[in-house]
Amino acid sequence: MNPMMPARSGRYLAASPAKVVTNHDDDPKDAMTATTATSPAVDDERADLLAELAAARAALITTTRGLSDEQAAARPTISALCLGGLLKHVTNVERSWMRFVLEGPSAMTLELPDGVTWDDFMAGTAREYPQWAIDRQQEFQVLPGETLAGIVESYGQAAAETERIVTALPGLSATQPLPEAPWHEPGGRHSARRVLIHIIAETTQHAGHADILRETLDGRSA
Repeated sequence: MNPMMPARSGRYLAASPAKVVTNHDDDPKDAMTATTATSPAVDDERADLLAELAAARAALITTTRGLSDEQAAARPTISALCLGGLLKHVTNVERSWMRFVLEGPSAMTLELPDGVTWDDFMAGTAREYPQWAIDRQQEFQVLPGETLAGIVESYGQAAAETERIVTALPGLSATQPLPEAPWHEPGGRHSARRVLIHIIAETTQHAGHADILRETLDGRSA
């Protein structure tokens, strides 16, 4: 994986803030469980997409149950991935794409420094890298001062915001133009529906990575 590049539950009825686990004696799956006290029901398509995303989040976050901050930051395989870093990455992916739904391509800053081309960037030979690329690389690391509890809490906040945004949209078919980047189709557009499908796929992919990391770390599988 190049960190510089974008890398089945029941009916979901509400978009109220998700419960966030800050005590790891709690079940991490509860971190993405929304309440249904005051929020209105959403249509079937949104309910299904939000339910699938909630299930993917739960599968990912369960792999961190019972870990210390040091274990969450450990890299137990030959890759540079760690469990805390995966949670940070999917949090930022979800937030970035939800901003895109609301604001369009301006929500994703993909500008290059003067004199740097996309060919240089993709080949790893750029003389200078933009701050957004540096930040993206650091997403995959647990930095000094960060804790697993804080990372989980941030993920829960991002989940609740996604649910609020999706529930409030007039529909899922409106599109936004994608920002210019080698990994985006030239002139391509994404609807809110396509964005949700992408977030689900990204989260599910990294849940698989997390299973491998956790089993390698202490022999436990989610």
